[in-house]
Amino acid sequence: SLVVLFGATAGAYGAKLGSDERELILLVWQVVDLHSKKVGTLHKSLVKADNLDLSDQCREVSGLTPEGLGKAEPLDRVLQQFSQLVSSDLKVLGRSSYTLCSDGQLLIRQVLHPETSKKNFLLSDCFYSFYDLRKEFHTCYPSSAAVKDQTIKTMAEYLGLGTDEAEEDFGVWQVKTMVAIIFSMLSEGCNHVFTEPETVKYKYETGPCAPCMSRAVWCFPKCSKSETVDSETVIRARGLPWQSSDQDIARFFKGLNIAKGGVALCLNSQGRRNGEALVRFVNSEQRDLALERHKHHMGSRYIEVYKATGEEFLKIAGGTSNEVAQFLSKENQVIIRMRGLPFTATQEDVLGFLGPECPVTGGKEGLLFVKYPDGRPTGDAFVLFSCEEYAQNALKKHKEILGKRYIELFRSTAAEVQQVLNRYMSTPLIPTLPTPIIPVIPPPYTIATGSIRDCVRLRGLPYTAGIDDILEFMGDATGDIKPHGVHMVLNQQGRPSGDAFIQMKSADKAFMVAQKCHKKMMKDRYVEVFQCSGEEMNFVLMGGTLNRSGLSPPPCKLPCLSPPAYAAFQTAAVIPAEAAALYQPQALLPTTRTPQASAAAPPTVTYYPAQAAQLYMNYTAYYPSPPVSPTTVGYIAAPPGAVAAAATATHTPILPQPGALVRMQGLPYNTGMKEILSFFQGYQYAPDDYNGLIQLSDQARSVLQAPKEWVCL
Repeated sequence: SLVVLFGATAGAYGAKLGSDERELILLVWQVVDLHSKKVGTLHKSLVKADNLDLSDQCREVSGLTPEGLGKAEPLDRVLQQFSQLVSSDLKVLGRSSYTLCSDGQLLIRQVLHPETSKKNFLLSDCFYSFYDLRKEFHTCYPSSAAVKDQTIKTMAEYLGLGTDEAEEDFGVWQVKTMVAIIFSMLSEGCNHVFTEPETVKYKYETGPCAPCMSRAVWCFPKCSKSETVDSETVIRARGLPWQSSDQDIARFFKGLNIAKGGVALCLNSQGRRNGEALVRFVNSEQRDLALERHKHHMGSRYIEVYKATGEEFLKIAGGTSNEVAQFLSKENQVIIRMRGLPFTATQEDVLGFLGPECPVTGGKEGLLFVKYPDGRPTGDAFVLFSCEEYAQNALKKHKEILGKRYIELFRSTAAEVQQVLNRYMSTPLIPTLPTPIIPVIPPPYTIATGSIRDCVRLRGLPYTAGIDDILEFMGDATGDIKPHGVHMVLNQQGRPSGDAFIQMKSADKAFMVAQKCHKKMMKDRYVEVFQCSGEEMNFVLMGGTLNRSGLSPPPCKLPCLSPPAYAAFQTAAVIPAEAAALYQPQALLPTTRTPQASAAAPPTVTYYPAQAAQLYMNYTAYYPSPPVSPTTVGYIAAPPGAVAAAATATHTPILPQPGALVRMQGLPYNTGMKEILSFFQGYQYAPDDYNGLIQLSDQARSVLQAPKEWVCL
């Protein structure tokens, strides 16, 4: 038997059903006995939605009103009535089992499953298997229109069924016509047989997907990097809560079939989740349905859904590590990530920390420590648990103490395991030193400060807008922009935030630009243009907020850089000119020299003129975008006189030897010297006596005679 099912939501209708997250308001169904070609009673049931505000299209097509829906039953009660009435009709027809049949995929996959998942109640088993009437019709009549172009009306017209939609209530005509189409397909000329129903996965399957034929182990979490993934099956979800797990993402896409091991959470450069995930579906049809969930909500956050490529998925999820493959060889395991472990922690220590209430699958075999290529521990580990209960018990130990450190525990995925291992194992043993970290801004192109309103702020830029687009937007006023005066503001992920600042040659020019360009269109968006001061511009570039409520300071708390109070926000950190000599380019990027050449060469000194002592530090959440902001930076060559003076000096400089200087990135904003000393506990520091190098004031010496937040010796 079939149960022909039709439904409607309070929003979009037809091909966009379910794309706007609106709730179900109507269900109509009828039982059809395929053997006797008899039908049961036709049932129509209104559904009371939480939000009774109906769209114009819904009102026009369905003729329903909020008043009528207000008297209906909620969805859970309607589904109970559906099961009872279907069972009753089957008994009358002498049948016991049935399969649903709907007009396309949308009602089941895009409406019923997502809505019941959000409302936290389970659908009965019958909603996990159904026939798509459009596909069955095209199989029976191959010369008909493509499946995606089929509708109930076009199928009826193809068969020449003379039914008038206006004669019946909304929903009743659709079900009656679908039943007539089914009977036509069962006629002697066609003898169609319903054999292969569509299926909806009950839950997301973790673990391996396919065996790697060249090895005796499985390739995890999805496949080997040498394999290929169909780009028509992959999407990128953006804006996820950072604590989201693969199961949370699968729940967001409830009703759609995700490939086994097909959720790959993306990590940032510090190994933490960045709010994005790549999801691989079983086929392109499921992927296309997933794209329709763009800006649907996960809790209070809307999630952006975009197309992605198979190469991107493999870059995040693929790998060839035998160790990881063996670790993940047990299927249907819950994976927990541990972070912050002491470097001396052993397997016994971790098992003792977890305790008997959350036994690890396989004991020591269920632990995977993450290490650098040279074997040093990173402080991360992954643990396998055989059931959700054990995993929940483990998560209760979040931030409990092991040794002298608190341990963080999070849900993880097979893709994250591989991604973390790939990241650490690809880290070079001797990393290349970055470019000098304390650049000097050349005097001709300093970023403006002060209260003169000679700048403009552009708000609401398209995210794809570049410097050329802004210059075209400015038109004739481009000639009045200061050199290197365009500053695009990026967010914490390094993407355009939609804001930009432009330094004009005078306050009058800034006023004219604001008047001329305010709410002028750029591409498909209008852009707001406001006159502002250099102080306000620097305020936002350094991470503060500028709105109608006034100024709010940026989230920087670095003790060596931040002023004690924000009486007027400082945009640059001033370091004494003597201290600047400590950070020579040669110390950061040492060159290889022969012993003879080194002995004969005079001491190298980097010269910093007085006007170049003002240093611009980008150490907060927002950064001006290269290449036009900040302006070109570099070191200033020392004049011959400075070199001669250094060569005749009686003191002996104490500079770090090549390879003895390290740079720390990704420090929390509130990190202090104590935390840095604790981080390097057990390592020997270089001598901290800088008195022989330069004359320092007591205040400068107290700053320099300790490891720095940005440089450690």
